[in-house]
Amino acid sequence: MTHRQPLFLARAVLLTLLAALALTACGRRNAELAEPAAAPPAPMMAAPGFGGGAEKRARVQQEAASADQAEASPLQRFLAVRQDLNVEVPPEQLADAWAKVRDLCGTLQCELLSSSLLRETPQQPGNAQLEMRVLPADVDKLLGGLTLVANVVSHTTTSEDKTAEVIDVEARIRNRTEFRDSLRVMLRDTVTKRTMSDLLAIQRTLSDTQAELDAMATQRKVLGQQTSKQHIQIQFMPKRALVRGGDSYNPMMKALRNAGAVLAESVGALITFAAAVLPWFLLVVLPVGWLARVLWRRRRAKAA
Repeated sequence: MTHRQPLFLARAVLLTLLAALALTACGRRNAELAEPAAAPPAPMMAAPGFGGGAEKRARVQQEAASADQAEASPLQRFLAVRQDLNVEVPPEQLADAWAKVRDLCGTLQCELLSSSLLRETPQQPGNAQLEMRVLPADVDKLLGGLTLVANVVSHTTTSEDKTAEVIDVEARIRNRTEFRDSLRVMLRDTVTKRTMSDLLAIQRTLSDTQAELDAMATQRKVLGQQTSKQHIQIQFMPKRALVRGGDSYNPMMKALRNAGAVLAESVGALITFAAAVLPWFLLVVLPVGWLARVLWRRRRAKAA
């Protein structure tokens, strides 16, 4: 009996340890099942100098998505529209009609580019001209006011597509802007060691890039003016009365009306001829005639 007691005690201790381990494992398992699912690990930030390939791929994917979106959306068209009009006005109303249309342009979203007026003279008929840039919403108002004071003889409308040129200029502006910003970042960088010649080269490149950006911005502004407003040119002419038409045409009356003009032209031609011949008559014909008369008299005297 004394020999079996230690063996019994050892078995009891072993069973107690196994039971404790089993209870501990069950408790841990229940705790894991009770806890919520852990969040996925946060992405690691790329250290400076590493991960550039991933950033580049992400930028390429973003640009591709933007290009696909641009292709899906309708393309905006930029058209430069020009209208040329020839109008007739009674000669005595030409200056008044020209002034009314010019003043109407001042009340609309209209930019007056040039204007000229030549009044009628005995030598030439009068004429006038207006050149404007008008917002499309006000074009009908301007043309409506024009028809109230003049008779439109001809009206020509032309348009030029500037879409490709506008897109090209805007793309170059974006690219040069990014390049300029990168140059500014390089100049502000105090960590990288650069020589004075490197800094001067960066500064020169930055100045040239800024000059290119200013020129392209001016070009884009000009394109915007051409495509946002319509170019309208109006030529004013005096109305000419048609003399020959139906029963009103009479050859005798026309000859009588033109007789004075024909007589005046003939007298003028005669005066011009006399003025051209008289100097030669006085300098050449008269002395030669006098000398011939003197010689003839001498010869006649000798013969007598």
